[in-house]
Amino acid sequence: MSERIQRESSDSNTSSDHENEVPPDLSSAPKFHTDRSHYGPAFEQWITTRYPNRIGASITNIDIPVSTGFSNETVFFDASWTEEGTECSEKFVARIEPGGGALFPAQSDHCGVSVEVQYRAMDTVRRNCDAPVPELLGYESDPAIIGQPFFVMGFTEGRVPADQPRYSEEGFLVDEATPAERHRMVATGLQTMAEIHAIDWRTAGLEWLDTSGTGQPSTRVQLDLYRSSTTRELAGRDHPVLSEAFDWLVANDPQDDRVGLSWGDSRLGNILWQDYRPAAVLDWEACALSPTEADVGWWLMFDRMSFDDVGAARMEGFPTREEMITLYEQASGREVRAPHYWEVFGAMRFCAIFIGLGDRMTNSGLLPPEMNPAVHNMVTQALADLLGIDNPTPSVI
Repeated sequence: MSERIQRESSDSNTSSDHENEVPPDLSSAPKFHTDRSHYGPAFEQWITTRYPNRIGASITNIDIPVSTGFSNETVFFDASWTEEGTECSEKFVARIEPGGGALFPAQSDHCGVSVEVQYRAMDTVRRNCDAPVPELLGYESDPAIIGQPFFVMGFTEGRVPADQPRYSEEGFLVDEATPAERHRMVATGLQTMAEIHAIDWRTAGLEWLDTSGTGQPSTRVQLDLYRSSTTRELAGRDHPVLSEAFDWLVANDPQDDRVGLSWGDSRLGNILWQDYRPAAVLDWEACALSPTEADVGWWLMFDRMSFDDVGAARMEGFPTREEMITLYEQASGREVRAPHYWEVFGAMRFCAIFIGLGDRMTNSGLLPPEMNPAVHNMVTQALADLLGIDNPTPSVI
């Protein structure tokens, strides 16, 4: 879960992840560093050390979007330097490890730092397919530089469909886009996702992301990982809907062995768009080795939450859910088996990470503990609806 990284218009000045779906005011949440003097000298030293041929690095125009304190901090900055007698300048973005730990469960025993996972996944995509990700300047594991590990990437211009207010109700997709542009946006997004899924994870050297310990990543491995993580996060609290979901997912496992690199947070709002085509795929903290249909389910789940769950009419030209599945199948060359299963799987994952988010909200004083937002939230309700069961924990957020 992360703040929007690159921004162009009012629609793209929105957070890229699930903090946006939370109605409470997060302005009083704990912040990360906001002292611009802290970052300037640190990044100047880092660039000069990492790239000795870049002489006299100077950092200006540091921009630190307001952070909820629940996710990676994002820092925008301009850098200028002299290289082989030529004056150079470029805009960069730094992603900094959150102080409170990651919300998604760790997928690797070999890599426990969220920003390192993101960096390595993006580097793999850059080297192995045509899906666009930002240029990567480097990863830094030493927390002494700025206080936490971080990585730096190039800035990419683009627009982002907003989460709040929802892109299905207002914003450039509603007010500006033509039917053809809406269709192109969804179709090219799904095509990009299929390109990521086509990467051979073993050939690409992604064994470090295999949490199975056996070289056989699977749906069951992911279910066990999320069940273990949620048990730990709940710390004895009941979550009847999530418990029912785990039982249902185990009982209905389609045994899909088509494992690949799952983006993990696959949705329109995590892509930067230029001319209604992907310019950069962002937000890789949830990546995993799993059946890649998990990404299709996550995409469909967010589509449902953006349209069906809020009663928003689908804009002309914007593909239906069935058309989205067909578009992905055409792009990937394979059938999406059991799409409902993967949507439930996605809602389970979202519900699981909302436990940590809800606890952070109460621990920071945003909400009183008796509200128990970790369990009583809209994602729990969405999961219950997908399972067709009653929800004994009505939503308070």
